[in-house]
Amino acid sequence: MPRVTRILAEDFYYGEGPRWHEGRLWFSDFYARAVKSVSLAGDLRVEFEIDDQPSGLGWMPDGSLLVVSMTKRQLLRRKPDGTISVHADLGRIATFHCNDMVVDSAGGAYVGNFGFNMDEEIAIRGAPDVIARHVTANIAYVSPDGQMQVAADGMDFPNGSIITPDGRTLIVSESLGSRLSAFDIGPHGVLSKRRVWAPTPGRIPDGVCLDAEGAVWFAAGIAPECVRIAEGGEVLEIVETGLPCFACMLGGPDGKTLFMLTAESADQEIAARARTGKLVIAEVDSGRAGLP
Repeated sequence: MPRVTRILAEDFYYGEGPRWHEGRLWFSDFYARAVKSVSLAGDLRVEFEIDDQPSGLGWMPDGSLLVVSMTKRQLLRRKPDGTISVHADLGRIATFHCNDMVVDSAGGAYVGNFGFNMDEEIAIRGAPDVIARHVTANIAYVSPDGQMQVAADGMDFPNGSIITPDGRTLIVSESLGSRLSAFDIGPHGVLSKRRVWAPTPGRIPDGVCLDAEGAVWFAAGIAPECVRIAEGGEVLEIVETGLPCFACMLGGPDGKTLFMLTAESADQEIAARARTGKLVIAEVDSGRAGLP
């Protein structure tokens, strides 16, 4: 039987980077330029604002929150006292807007970026041609002290990322490659042994999270669904989300609440025009694992 879903929160623009933290789901609302949170009671609130579009989120061991500043191509650090500073300037690694990331247990961060102006290219050449032929991008690794390096190159729009519970594997959505790719994680954030973890033919994987059975949930981007997939590519389950689904996260007291962020469109002009964002939830059978 299909999962029962319900809308937990709405009246926001475009949500990304959902993270379950201390009893609340935190997420970035791009066009409100705000990081927001909501409990399972549905009390949506603004945690803080920045002077750019926020995206990926993740906490360091000292309680600082790292926040991707998209168009400025920076990684911000919000300390527990609320002060915000630039943790790393990613302009020499990111060739266009930065997007999602995952923060490891030591406070190091893997940050993706678009690689190119996708909206502009789609308007000129059309989506099928852009998907078939596009500029690739790097993944940046930012160490806990703010030093950075290219962790992986030649990525087809690196997006949502996961670190497995043993800390040894990074799984990354390559949205324009229609696949999830995996890397071995070595000392100092070094990635190696790139491989396809699961192909996603006909789907554009966006945000991702891992469950305790080793399966990945991925938001299907332009499609109104969140998909559970096994290593190798077997589709295990599909949850219908009503609107296109762009990010997902497992959380709640037992880690078995699947949070799915949806909106009318990912197109910047459409998404910034009206608050069409909705947070849809469903109860699932396997709880959260790994990071984020």
